[in-house]
Amino acid sequence: MNIFDILGPIMVGPSSSHTAGAVRIGYTTRVLLGEPVREAEIGLHGSFAATGQGHGTDRALVAGLLGMKPDDMRIPESFAEAQKQGMKFCIQATQISGAHPNTAYLKVKGDSGKTLEVQASSLGGGRINISKLDGITVDCTGENPTLIVRNYDQPGYVSGVTTALAQNFVNIATLKLYREKRGGQAVMVIESDQEISREMIDQIAAMPGIIKVTYLRGEQI
Repeated sequence: MNIFDILGPIMVGPSSSHTAGAVRIGYTTRVLLGEPVREAEIGLHGSFAATGQGHGTDRALVAGLLGMKPDDMRIPESFAEAQKQGMKFCIQATQISGAHPNTAYLKVKGDSGKTLEVQASSLGGGRINISKLDGITVDCTGENPTLIVRNYDQPGYVSGVTTALAQNFVNIATLKLYREKRGGQAVMVIESDQEISREMIDQIAAMPGIIKVTYLRGEQI
């Protein structure tokens, strides 16, 4: 067991689940969007909704969307910082069937107009799990180098991506496949043993049938 599993993360705030985990959810959402967030709708489920305001969950999620990390001293003032940076947001309680008690739903829009919907949970100790991307069920933590590939659900696209990784000496640790419906859009969540280069990511993004590629560096927050 790692010493940080016992002591918890270095953070600002009273709770690793409600504060540090919430910052990570917001920050990871910003990374997945790939650009600064301009508008955000935030739904708090379960204990996030019940005790989130007292634990600073609301401010922590906004702080993460602004690019702050769990040890950033500005987290308590994230609402004012959002106003200063021109990021609009609204926060409300919501009910998500079957979701973990510490779950947030975020619908965000970036500078370019790009949008993204993320459902993620705080698991304790600052760890998180992403359970949905744009309505498609996924399962990843971002603790290891993670490639998230959105593609059309057609033959050949999975083998094309895995072959490209193998040719660049990237070893796949886990590979999970999800789809919204047969023949619709699908998602590959690939955890690797090595970091993946920007050139490799761009190569995969340019492949036929690939809609979007997002990369989370291992333990980047």
